[in-house]
Amino acid sequence: MVAQILASNVCALQIKQKVTEAVRSLQSLQGITPGLGVILVGDNPASQAYVGHKQRACKEVGIYSEKRSLPDSASEAEIISVIERYNQDTNIHGILLQLPLPQNVDPIPLLRCIHPDKDVDGFHPYNLGALVQRRPRLRPCTPKGIMTLLAHTGEDLTGKHAVIVGASNIVGRPMGLELLLEKCTVTICHRFTKKLPDVIASADILVAAIGKPGVIQSDWLPTGVIAIDVGFNYSPSGKISGDLCFETAKEKAAWITPVPGGVGPMTVASLLENTVEATRLQHPVSESV
Repeated sequence: MVAQILASNVCALQIKQKVTEAVRSLQSLQGITPGLGVILVGDNPASQAYVGHKQRACKEVGIYSEKRSLPDSASEAEIISVIERYNQDTNIHGILLQLPLPQNVDPIPLLRCIHPDKDVDGFHPYNLGALVQRRPRLRPCTPKGIMTLLAHTGEDLTGKHAVIVGASNIVGRPMGLELLLEKCTVTICHRFTKKLPDVIASADILVAAIGKPGVIQSDWLPTGVIAIDVGFNYSPSGKISGDLCFETAKEKAAWITPVPGGVGPMTVASLLENTVEATRLQHPVSESV
């Protein structure tokens, strides 16, 4: 078996087209241009690159964006001050606090300060709680994007065993909630999970979200699995790889996402969707993206 490649180029383009239409509709019907405020703390090169990519994507679809950069030394109070300014700014409909933050800054109290209606990353307890209660509002972008990719396969997910390797607040935990909504049986694995190869061998869907290559071996994968690789890793030589070995894993999987070109663009596309949805929460309209 050789896997079908679950690349995001078509899905992401379709989302961008729908968002562009939604932005034009908001502008023509209500005179509103969705606005995104981005907060970047520190000088992490990867974070700077991600923020630049997100702002370029906003420009492509007509969303206004602005960035506020703070130094590594910024205090919690200084960051909260920027968040509160964006909370009160009626031209900013979505707030993105770029993660990770410097090691001396705890993101949890900062994320709680973002107004739930402007929480386009979907990390505020109110929005995560809504997802737990099966009434999703603004959903975490990477899991949301993955669900869009899974829908693109045309597979019925009902009853499938979904194994998530990695239990982060950003991907693993909300990913489990998203898959539960699609009636999957969900197992979330972490560093204390015993017999990981056996758990993975029972998967119909595998979401690899460790952030470290080489942990999951391709011979652990069952034939016909849908393999979603969230990892984005740089080797010492600068080569980009996922958490899975793409060349060997594709021989076992029915579907597999490449790295790059798989999950990453869907995360950005979902952010654009969320920014429009946040605008509509603040300025209700009858249409939906």
